[in-house]
This record gives sequence, structure tokens and C-alpha cells, in this order.
Amino acid sequence: MTKQQIKDRGFTIIEVVLVLAIAALIFLMVFIAVPALQASQRDTARKSDVSIVSAAYNSAVGSNRGTTSVDSGVLRRFVNGVSDNTDITKIEVRRYTETVTVGDASIIVISEAKCDASQPEGVQKLSKGTRRQYVTITKLESCNNAAYCLDA
Repeated sequence: MTKQQIKDRGFTIIEVVLVLAIAALIFLMVFIAVPALQASQRDTARKSDVSIVSAAYNSAVGSNRGTTSVDSGVLRRFVNGVSDNTDITKIEVRRYTETVTVGDASIIVISEAKCDASQPEGVQKLSKGTRRQYVTITKLESCNNAAYCLDA
């Protein structure tokens, strides 16, 4: 083999560096995109849990002969099928206040309230509702841990 043939067989250092840079860029995109996708999936599960708890509260009120005074223990007996993102012991019922702060993995039902503005760090502003109105609130990972509020 001549020197020219040996020289033509390999890759130049620039080609190797370019391939490694592209591979590193792909890995970086994957490591950034996957956690964001997982957070989005957990938020979707939390929103589904809010709907489940809201329906359970409706059932609890209905089985309580229409009385709107359902406590946390009674509500928990009606809740079935929440995801691992929600701690069933952190599902609670409270009376109306203008502002409520929701913790991680918890869902709060507020009677006689309507949703107002959701704020970061699980803070939810509420407005006064009728006797039959209630809201169900949880904390999401997106939007700076914003509260998610469902009117019913």
C-alpha cells in the first residue's frame, strides 16, 4: 500500500469532532425533553384526579341526602382510582376562604366557592359561590407550580 492509500482510508479529526458534537446535541435534547414530557404526563394525571375527587364529592353529597356538609373522611370513602401522584390521605374538604394554598400530592375541595385566579406555588384565589357550588383544587408542576382549580 502506498502512503496515499493509507491516508485515504481514515477519517479526519474534523469529521470525528463533528459527529461527536451532533451526537452530544441529540443527547442533550433528549435529556431536556424527557423530564418535561414526564412532568406534563403527571400534570394530566393530577387533572384527572381532580375530576375523580369532584365526582366523588358529588356522590358523597348525593348519598348524604343533599346536605352539603361532607367531611374529609366521608369524601375519602367515595374516592377510587386516583393516580400515584395524589396521596389519598391528603384529600380534604374545607369551608370557603378567599385564598387557599395547596401542597404537593394533595387535593382540596372548597364548598360554597368559585374559581378565580390561579397563582404560582399552589395558591388559588376564590370567590364566594352559592350553597351548591364547590371547587376542587390541586397543585401542578407546570407554570411555576400553579394551582389547578375545577368549578362544579
